Amino acid sequence: MRATTDERDPRIDADPRNDADLLSDGEVRNHDVGLFGPDSVTWRLHAEPILWLAGFRALLLQSLLPRALAGVVQNSNFREDPWGRLFRTARFYGEVVYGPTARAEAAGARVRRIHARMSGVDPTTGEDFRIDEADLLRWVYVTATESFCHTAQRAGLGLSADEVDRYYDEQRVVASLVGLDPSTVPATASETEAYYKGMRPRLVANTEARATARFLAVPTFPWGLGFTLVRPMWIGVAVYGFSLLPPWARRLYGLPALPTTDLAATLTSRALRSAIRALPTKPLEGPLYRAAMERAELSRSESSRAESSNSESSRAEPVRPSPARRAPAREATSRASARAASATRKAGASATVRSTSTAGTPKARRRSAASAMTPMSAAPTTTPA
Repeated sequence: MRATTDERDPRIDADPRNDADLLSDGEVRNHDVGLFGPDSVTWRLHAEPILWLAGFRALLLQSLLPRALAGVVQNSNFREDPWGRLFRTARFYGEVVYGPTARAEAAGARVRRIHARMSGVDPTTGEDFRIDEADLLRWVYVTATESFCHTAQRAGLGLSADEVDRYYDEQRVVASLVGLDPSTVPATASETEAYYKGMRPRLVANTEARATARFLAVPTFPWGLGFTLVRPMWIGVAVYGFSLLPPWARRLYGLPALPTTDLAATLTSRALRSAIRALPTKPLEGPLYRAAMERAELSRSESSRAESSNSESSRAEPVRPSPARRAPAREATSRASARAASATRKAGASATVRSTSTAGTPKARRRSAASAMTPMSAAPTTTPA
């Protein structure tokens, strides 16, 4: 039985643009940098605002698997509220990528709970199927992950091949959150290509897929924006989104798969990224991202303080003189020092009398520490991903 609108989790249907009320003071103040952290490729890649356009590309790819598209159409008001679905998906990724660990895990549990009670009817065979079937979840996961990486790279992010593979490997955490076994999803770029190659015989741009593509090109707009310049501008965005597709996907949609299309998509991507980077950054950064940056800074500061404290403690610890050095100090007297000075003067050298002090006094400890201690180097700070 398919879920109805009133059965949906109200937290899923809440407007994700109001994320500010989702951030508690405790979450901002703690040092948990979440499932990835500032040293991850994931944080670097998902900081790119152009990834909003990657979502459009992912939807076009997902629509090519008839059962996956049926699951969306039969269980959501996608046609009536496409932007709500877009923002909910964006919020999920925002919480998973930049949220504290507990927030990310809660987002995954929420999605699993919603999917677990949904089903659909296969448009080809007529059989019932579950939305949380591993095959469907894997297709949606891979198309989204690959679209994020592809769009950022096409726009000039400049990840190395090793960093791209590291991104795919890091993203397997997201696969586990939505209910997949991480070992069953691609962990490298080559594995992703192999997965697409294996899926292509099952993909088709049927009537429903083409209708969805047309709707995505000319969707309904909220707040009366459909009667403004936003509509013709969005058509340009849609054309760009189609150009980002792999050539084989464009052919399925009946579009040209010319090399010049790919070149134009690359040039457009880089121009868009440059234009976005020229804008003020704060309006483009959501509260989840800003809170993550604050927690990362707190974590770095705490690590630096702990490191400094450990280093100071090591330097302040006294080094006890050895018995061989304590004995002369106890036996030394002012008369022996005078005789030593007299003998030195007779030899024609300038006399330097070294004063002595009782072992264990601050002066003795300082002298012993100065000669016996070796410098200590602090261990490098690592931030958990």
